[in-house]
Amino acid sequence: MRDAVAAVVAAVHLDEEACRAYLAAARWPGGYRCPRCTHSKALELPGRLLWRCLACGHDTSVTAGTVLHRTRTPLTQWFWAAYLVATHTPGLSALQLQRQLGIARYETAWVMLHKLRRAMVRPDREPLHIEVEVDETYIGGPEAGLRGGRALEDKALVVAAVEVRAKGSGRVRLQVVPDASAQSLTGFVKANVEPGAMIRTDGWQGYAPLASMGYRHRPRTCGDDPRRAAKLLPRVHRVFGNLQTWLRGTHHGVGHKHLQVYLDEFTFRFNRRRTPLAAFQTLLGLGAQRGPTTYQQLYGVESTG
Repeated sequence: MRDAVAAVVAAVHLDEEACRAYLAAARWPGGYRCPRCTHSKALELPGRLLWRCLACGHDTSVTAGTVLHRTRTPLTQWFWAAYLVATHTPGLSALQLQRQLGIARYETAWVMLHKLRRAMVRPDREPLHIEVEVDETYIGGPEAGLRGGRALEDKALVVAAVEVRAKGSGRVRLQVVPDASAQSLTGFVKANVEPGAMIRTDGWQGYAPLASMGYRHRPRTCGDDPRRAAKLLPRVHRVFGNLQTWLRGTHHGVGHKHLQVYLDEFTFRFNRRRTPLAAFQTLLGLGAQRGPTTYQQLYGVESTG
């Protein structure tokens, strides 16, 4: 499946026109349609990445709603960047991306990488369903006696939900929460799991309100033995283990201020681990229209590569 992404990228390598054609085909799989008058014929303006409707004259950007909106970076570099981010399982730093693509300025690679990271979270993504394991952990190391309170200064509390798929795992959701209160935990579940699903948790009282919120709650008492918790909720604990390893190995630890961005990246990679072509298209913003990424969105979230 990774070869399918490589084939797409190889086909457009050093060919801006082929990149534009690919974007147009992804934007209008049934053929061009003017968003204003639905006319089916247009004049392509390649230098501006625009299509001008021959009926009403309305200009439509082929990159609008994608990470390529108003970009001055060659499309071929964007395609290669999306390929590397989608298929390089451990993830990339901005410096690695700069070296891989031969980009002159580090800042250009940094902006590209973080625009791609912002594209990892679809605003219209479907909630988890049917049967889901939910639990929380401290990133930065376990700490006894902290569960009901706020995280320590050097630790962050992360809650996870993982779909049960027979003996395997389906999709995952991860979020930093301020504490392990019922408000924080049930709020996370409500935002990420469809009503009516079966929710498997440990016996922590923070999850107790789920039964009155339209969920089939199945709590199990785990006690203080982490081995029992891992046995009763194997999928979510496997995700926590993989997440900790990934953060330490790829990013050598992440500050709390930026942790959610990396949780989103881990979620993206985990959920698309078997569909790299879909990951590639999602990163470019093909199939889900969104507004352009602003300066504040980029520089207000992350300051290092």
